[in-house]
Amino acid sequence: MLRALGVCGRIKSPTYAVVEPHEAGDLAIWHFDFYRFNDPQEWEDAGFRDIFASPGLKLAEWPNQAAGRLPTPDLSIAIELTGDETRHVTFSAGSEAGMSLIQGLPHAL
Repeated sequence: MLRALGVCGRIKSPTYAVVEPHEAGDLAIWHFDFYRFNDPQEWEDAGFRDIFASPGLKLAEWPNQAAGRLPTPDLSIAIELTGDETRHVTFSAGSEAGMSLIQGLPHAL
């Protein structure tokens, strides 16, 4: 997804850092991985409220680990393993912006 948005260079997983910032032209992108969060309060303690209030794209893996702290997402993407090599992807809109994104997806997805 980040490559499709135009992010160049090395893309690291935020698993240990929790967040990795990126830029694609004028678009600020923040990629979060909340897998290691044990308490939703960690989100508050880390100062992520300010990042989520700022302009730009926020991508969050394991959002349930920051339960009750994250704003309603415009778009949720659920990826389910359905076999060794296959996945089932579900897109859900949480806003008008999210619905516009879904409506703009190619029908082959």
